[in-house]
Amino acid sequence: MDIRKILAQNLRALRKHKGWSQEELAHRAGVDRTYISALERGIYSATIVMVEKLAAVLDVEPPSLIDRGMRIRQPKR
Repeated sequence: MDIRKILAQNLRALRKHKGWSQEELAHRAGVDRTYISALERGIYSATIVMVEKLAAVLDVEPPSLIDRGMRIRQPKR
């Protein structure tokens, strides 16, 4: 699978796990919503700096955004 598609899937899954809209994630990351949309559709390639920024906003390690086998852990109750 193309690395852009992996980033797209992981970004979307993490954003939805947080219960955020694309607009909310964009606001927190300081980018335009259309940029988040393009990343989630695999149209744009994110820079390594942007991967780091998005990871920080989503509270994950940067490599997890491009991990083919990323699993979202559910919080313990």
